[in-house]
Amino acid sequence: MRRNLVALGVGLTALTAGAVILRTAQARRQIGPIGRFLAVDGVRLHYTEFGSGEPIVLLHGNGSLIQEFLASGLVDRLARDHRVILFDRPGYGFSQRPRGRAWSPAAQANLFRQAVRQLGVDEVHLLGHSWGTLVAMEWALRHPASVVSVSALSGYFFPTFRPDVALASIPAVPIIGDLMRHTIVPLLARLVWPKLLRDLFGPAATPPRFHEVPRALMLAPRALGASAEESALMIPAAQALQGRYAGLRARLLIMAGEGDRIVDPAQQSRRLHERLPGSQLVVIEGAGHLFHHTELAKTAAAIVAFTRSGT
Repeated sequence: MRRNLVALGVGLTALTAGAVILRTAQARRQIGPIGRFLAVDGVRLHYTEFGSGEPIVLLHGNGSLIQEFLASGLVDRLARDHRVILFDRPGYGFSQRPRGRAWSPAAQANLFRQAVRQLGVDEVHLLGHSWGTLVAMEWALRHPASVVSVSALSGYFFPTFRPDVALASIPAVPIIGDLMRHTIVPLLARLVWPKLLRDLFGPAATPPRFHEVPRALMLAPRALGASAEESALMIPAAQALQGRYAGLRARLLIMAGEGDRIVDPAQQSRRLHERLPGSQLVVIEGAGHLFHHTELAKTAAAIVAFTRSGT
């Protein structure tokens, strides 16, 4: 009896994994890349760009991809004044994430610095959202001559007690995590998707246009693995950064949604602003973690005014 149950469990697991792999492959074919590719340090990066003017590089958050920024409308607004360059960070969308490397914010900062140089860009404005702010800060601190300004949206800058992060990191565990990402995690993610959107956008409602973002790519096993790894890296990355913020040479704009349910703006954005008196702080009332979707006009106006203020 026990052998039969084990065989049944193995069979169901194999069927589930096969279904996930098939669905992911179909989604990738149907959606397809929307930009071009760069080979940088052995990594194939997917990127796209819009507009002209001073370059601004957009770095998305954990679990996201290029289309999230596009769906917000922020790219269209910024492209009126800037050459906007967007990357799928390693493991997301159509960018590779080779195994055997620790894809820390520092490693990604070095990677994207090389990438923009291949695009003929020496100096950039940076815009990071959520986990992308860690990459932006590392880039600005490690390569100060290449960064004019940093716009940090919904950032996590200081280590805090986050039991949810430990739970989100489990799919990064070798072997077990691989199995989970190809079986139960995609199914669970679809079940909790409505609550996740409430947490990401609350207290505001989810904008209809957000449903244009390809959920199938966001919940693909590779993306789930990258997300789990970055959850595990988040607190140590903030720990490594917090003593170095005073060395930031680039101008800094800090933006947050007052009602953010993912990252506490008082513990993070306001605290960083107090640590760096020369920074600018914009806190948007009635907005959450993805405030650049729900408060597009305010967000774009603040960023454009900030990037222009240094010219």
